[in-house]
Amino acid sequence: MVSIILCTYNREKLLPLAVRSVLAQTNGRWELIVIDDGSADNTRALMQNFVQNDKRIHYHFQTNKGLAAARNTGLRLAKGSFICFVDSDDELAPRHLEHRLKYLSKHPKVDFLHGGMTLIGPKKKHFVVDMTDTSRKIHLNKCHIGGTFFFRKKILKKVTGFSPIPFGEDFDFYRRVDGQFTIHKVRWSTYYYHLDSENRLCDIFTEKLQQR
Repeated sequence: MVSIILCTYNREKLLPLAVRSVLAQTNGRWELIVIDDGSADNTRALMQNFVQNDKRIHYHFQTNKGLAAARNTGLRLAKGSFICFVDSDDELAPRHLEHRLKYLSKHPKVDFLHGGMTLIGPKKKHFVVDMTDTSRKIHLNKCHIGGTFFFRKKILKKVTGFSPIPFGEDFDFYRRVDGQFTIHKVRWSTYYYHLDSENRLCDIFTEKLQQR
């Protein structure tokens, strides 16, 4: 089974698209763990409807602690042998799980997959701050996007969860996996990464850098 972790904060209007993309997966052996990081909107009521209609969906509310802490809560609750993510403003293509599970089945020595996304939104947002050199920007295809991570749960025995840092927790997690486990970057674009959502952490971080 795959544990899909979805962290959300005040995104009741965007959340249904992400949840329905999980429901549409061609491989149905999954659990969806929704971590509500202190939303003050109608997220709880919205998720109760999904939970009542599908026992594979689990909802957990916590006081606002940030994305890294929310993901770590999801990791603690995960029961699957494989773990992946979907951000609350993004969505998965129907064969997202199928393709990744098939690859790991054929390549038992590979433990961690990433990449394979379609960018949706203005081209000016296709470039983000380089975490290794914040004075320049790089294309998103060269980044390590947490939503595309798909890995065997066993790696958590050596790699602790996401670090509580202001930005770049995805890259930090990836860097700690690299060197200890076998990693492969996939080419099939089954993760739909929306760049036009409001209050994206990437946009907020970039704005703060520009104000310095």
